[in-house]
Amino acid sequence: MTDTYVCIDLETTGLNPKLDKIIEIGAVKVIQGQAAARYSTYVNPGRKLEERITLLTGIRDEDLSGAPYIEEVLPGVLEFLEDLPLLGHSILFDYSFLKKAAVDKKLTFAKQGIDTLKIARKYLASLEHRSLDYLCGYYRIPHKAHRALEDAEATCALYRKLTEQFYQEEEGLFRPEELVFHIKRDTPATKAQKERLYRLVEQHKITLEAEVERLTRSEASRITDKILATYGR
Repeated sequence: MTDTYVCIDLETTGLNPKLDKIIEIGAVKVIQGQAAARYSTYVNPGRKLEERITLLTGIRDEDLSGAPYIEEVLPGVLEFLEDLPLLGHSILFDYSFLKKAAVDKKLTFAKQGIDTLKIARKYLASLEHRSLDYLCGYYRIPHKAHRALEDAEATCALYRKLTEQFYQEEEGLFRPEELVFHIKRDTPATKAQKERLYRLVEQHKITLEAEVERLTRSEASRITDKILATYGR
C-alpha cells in the first residue's frame, strides 16, 4: 500500500485548464502514513473572480489582489512535491492545472497519482454520490468544502478510510499510476495585441476583468473578438 505521497487540491476560476486559472493551492505531504508537512497559498489569477466562484469557495478578489502569481508560486510547489506520487479526489483535474502552469513556463512536470474518486466509484457504487463532501459526511470526516488545504486534509483522511475498508494488494487503484494530460504551451500576448486592446478599452470605455499585461495570445484574441462583436470597430 502506498503510504508516502503528497495529497493536493486546487481551487480555480473554472473547470477548464486551457482557459481557467489556479487561485489557491493546498497540499499535505504524507511520509509513511504520517502528515509531515503542509503547503498552502493563494494565487493571483490576473483576473476578476466570477461571483459563482466566490460563493462556492468564499475566496474574494481582495484575498487574491496581493497574492503571488503562478510563476512565483510554481517553483516552491514543485519543490514541495519532490518526486512523490500525488493523491487527490479526481486527481487528474488538479494535475491538469499544474501541468498547464508548468508547460507555460517551459518546465517539465510528470507525475504518478492515486485517485480516491476512482476507488470510491468502484467500492461505494451503491452510495447516492461520491463527491468529497458527501463521502466526508458518510465517513464522518470533518470537512470545510472548497478550500484547498482543507480539501487536501479531508482527502488524506478519506484515503485512510478507503484503504482500511477496501485495500487489496492486487488492486491497482491503490497503487500510483502515471497521470496523462497533454497540453500545448500558451505564449504571452504580443505587443501589437496589447496595444490594440488598450485602444479598444479606451475607445469604448470598457473595464476589463483581466490584466492585459498577463494575457496570452489566445486570451488576447478572444477578448478582442468579443469587444469587436459587442461594440464594433
